[in-house]
Amino acid sequence: MRIHVADHPLIAHKLTTLRDQRTDSPTFRGLADELVTLLAYEATGDVRVDTVTVTTPVAEAQGVKLASPKPLVVPILRAGLGMLDGMMRLLPTAEVGFLGMVRNEETLEASTYAERLPDDLSGRQCYVLDPMLATGGTLAAAIRFLVDRGADHITAICLLSAPEGCARLEKELAGLDIPVTVVTAGMDERLNEKGYIVPGLGDAGDRLYGIVG
Repeated sequence: MRIHVADHPLIAHKLTTLRDQRTDSPTFRGLADELVTLLAYEATGDVRVDTVTVTTPVAEAQGVKLASPKPLVVPILRAGLGMLDGMMRLLPTAEVGFLGMVRNEETLEASTYAERLPDDLSGRQCYVLDPMLATGGTLAAAIRFLVDRGADHITAICLLSAPEGCARLEKELAGLDIPVTVVTAGMDERLNEKGYIVPGLGDAGDRLYGIVG
């Protein structure tokens, strides 16, 4: 597994504003959207392409197009939805699936409650959107779910990560014989006793959409 922490002043600037508790939900959503587009650029450096020839007004030129089958973008509900538009801005022809996972706040284990994905993901590159890589349980479960369906190349895009979550991800995915990459805007200090990233930015879903009782 490879972990890539993006190092760019614009990414750091937007992440700083996301952290600020004074940033309201509309502003948070807009900034998250912009940040994901920057992270998507970093995450798609190895997206599969085919060579094509096009005719310019002057001559023929060699170029590339996205290979088939098309990449699959998979936001983890609900907070991952706030990252979808930013990702699709760079990959407008990609297909989108959805994976609903919930973390038990006592055991910190993740379980699947909904999914809308192809039954066969053989040969597919998948881009998983999950704002917070905290304990790592949700993302590990999501990646294993996709691998069980046949996905052979997975990149996860996260706004923030914690060392504990990365360590758990590496441990739980150690037996997988496919490339897995995590692209994140920041690696924070630690988790607190409730499994939240410190200093973090709070609950990403609540910051994006408000608190739903």
